[in-house]
Amino acid sequence: MNTVVHPNARAKGRNKPLVRAIGGETVSPPPIWLMRQAGRYLPEYREVRKSAGDFLTLCRTPDLAAEVTLQPVWRFGLDAAIIFSDILVIPYALGQGVRFEEGEGPVLDAIRTREQLESLDKTRLHEHLSPAYVALERVSSALPNQVSLIGFAGAPWTVATYMVEGGSSRDFSAVKGWAFSGETRFQELVDILVDATSEHLIAQVNAGADVLQIFDTWAGVLPEAQFIRWCVEPVKEIVSRVRRQHPETPIIGFPRGAGVGYGTYAKATGVDAVGIDSSVPLLWAASDLQSICAVQGNLDPVSLLVGGDAMVSASREIVSVLGKGPFVFNLGHGILKTTPPENVSALVAAVRSF
Repeated sequence: MNTVVHPNARAKGRNKPLVRAIGGETVSPPPIWLMRQAGRYLPEYREVRKSAGDFLTLCRTPDLAAEVTLQPVWRFGLDAAIIFSDILVIPYALGQGVRFEEGEGPVLDAIRTREQLESLDKTRLHEHLSPAYVALERVSSALPNQVSLIGFAGAPWTVATYMVEGGSSRDFSAVKGWAFSGETRFQELVDILVDATSEHLIAQVNAGADVLQIFDTWAGVLPEAQFIRWCVEPVKEIVSRVRRQHPETPIIGFPRGAGVGYGTYAKATGVDAVGIDSSVPLLWAASDLQSICAVQGNLDPVSLLVGGDAMVSASREIVSVLGKGPFVFNLGHGILKTTPPENVSALVAAVRSF
């Protein structure tokens, strides 16, 4: 791979393509990995998932979590593995009831009162999360030298939406009502999540993660002032705490749906890269975001589902615009469960050929 050093590049001491790109280098062809690259679209994943019995058991069994983490790397030759886990392991580790219902997704015992908030307990956080660290160690030792290992966590706002709503939501009325009311309870919940998330990310680096990603899936549902308060400020604090322990570990932030708020987020949080969703205009991302940090994205997952010439053309356009600066090829969100694996193979080959 040929490289051009970006003016904002920071020495990372590692030669992995993903780390170099996030650190500010222009890497050609760009490194590629895909959100939800380990999942239901892969037949080998479905076999392991069946043997685990349920999703949370799969996340909490190091041998199985390591196996499904590695599956897409072996199959597609991607530039990164992302540890198989879930953003909701944090509320589970804090003592909240969390389960995954087939066909329904996550179901949590909703937190709506001060008594429920005060029942959250951080004392056994690392004990509950230790399976993820064991899985990270195993994956780290198994990966080829040039392949990066990504650890991750959900951002406090997004995790809080599930904790307060009791699962997925269409209007987020309960969590927004709590957040917008000015009561101290929601700030207390976010503070707990900042503490737990920071500790979890630091522990993942200790266990072997080369890169961290912070997923803020529901950032786009907030108006500007609330976006800054509940998305930007907590992530800024988390980044600061991680950097105190691991100053050279690159961090990707993914505030999905943030729109023009991506620029504010990139500047204020201090992340090394921002993941952009499929709605973000490429030319704007190149001019307004790549001058601040590296950019990751942003092929529409449906384009990958459809495949063929249309997918290759869309991918080529993304690389032609964003590949002139520090850039990581990815999707605008996760792989859809009905995606043919051969489309992923074709995508990787196409990106590597541009």
